[in-house]
Amino acid sequence: MNIKYRLTVMSFLQFFVWGAWLITIGTYCFNAKGWTGAQFGAIFSTLAIASIFMPAITGIIADKWINTEKLYGVLHILYGLVLFYVPQVNDPDTLYYVILLAMIFYMPTISLSNSISYTILKNNNYDVVKVFPPIRVWGTIGFIAAMWITNLTGSKANANQFIIGAVAAIALGIYSFTLPKCPPQKSISKNASLAEQLGLTAFKLFANYKMALFFVFAMFLGAALQLTNMYGDSFLDDFKNIPEYADSLVVKYSTIIMSISQISETLFILAIPFFLKRFGIKKVMIFSMISWVLRFGLFAYGNPSGGLWMIILSCIVYGMAFDFFNISGSLFVETTTDSKIRSSAQGLFMMMTNGFGAYSGSKISGYVIDKYYTHADGKDWHGIWLAFAIYALFVTIAFAILFKHKHDPKAVENLEH
Repeated sequence: MNIKYRLTVMSFLQFFVWGAWLITIGTYCFNAKGWTGAQFGAIFSTLAIASIFMPAITGIIADKWINTEKLYGVLHILYGLVLFYVPQVNDPDTLYYVILLAMIFYMPTISLSNSISYTILKNNNYDVVKVFPPIRVWGTIGFIAAMWITNLTGSKANANQFIIGAVAAIALGIYSFTLPKCPPQKSISKNASLAEQLGLTAFKLFANYKMALFFVFAMFLGAALQLTNMYGDSFLDDFKNIPEYADSLVVKYSTIIMSISQISETLFILAIPFFLKRFGIKKVMIFSMISWVLRFGLFAYGNPSGGLWMIILSCIVYGMAFDFFNISGSLFVETTTDSKIRSSAQGLFMMMTNGFGAYSGSKISGYVIDKYYTHADGKDWHGIWLAFAIYALFVTIAFAILFKHKHDPKAVENLEH
């Protein structure tokens, strides 16, 4: 099989094994188990906890001791085995540790899959900049496909969603052993300090006011990034408790409707070069933040009948909200940091968003929802989404005022070439 097709299969399965349950675990925890927002928030925060330390550790292992594709395969098989155990868990405290273990195995595979693709494409003399993006898009398609399968098989509110992910993860783990070898690069010097090995030297960037401010806002917005993944499907599914909406398409196919967000993602990726060249990184990031305000605000006022257009539009603007922040933020790091610590700086950006930001967002949102927006008759979703929208608006205004950055079109052009 053509190497590009083989990497496409890997990319597809990489996110399929996550999409099978990530969007619907909230529906499972709230509706099937009846757990609280704080309990679910703690469970969801395990994604962030694993993101803080596991990518660095596995990166060192792959750099020094084990073929990347083999480490990748072992992690996916272990991840699949843990997912197989999830249906046996009946209390939130135990599920917290089970999902944490699953995330310890899964989260580093995201960066490892990129490393495998880069290495194999370079070894086969492909133009990575040109060839990799179409391969990576299939990862999002895999995520969407998993969401659809979970919904159409009636698995969004039961433990079968984890079985779907487990089977695909073990299949991917076995498949990865057939990929071309990616031996250790031994890129880390034997004399390197522990801080250098762990990529901690990038923390000196906090001494620079502009970079420190950027990372703080990355953390603030990171707190919002996973909120709709956490609560979106359970929000739509809860419309079944309102008689006039109980048999609506929104309730029956909530996960498929949520997948419009991922479909939008694939389209907005194509628009990023135009927006970056025309408006610059700061304005593109502000566009992203405004989109988060719209994402939450439209959910606040949407419903399955007259307000269906708001739900659909919310899913569409998600593409701009998610992609514009992540990719323009990554570009800002790429164009403003020293080449010697650039990889570590990118890791720090991910740590602040997917790590500390997502962790605080998961924990705080769960607490706030329990204390202020959960009543005897259910959750006040209008109030929940409105609170999230106000938070995103506050971050947007503060960023626009405090963050100073001059647009340099040449920086964008240099990165492309």
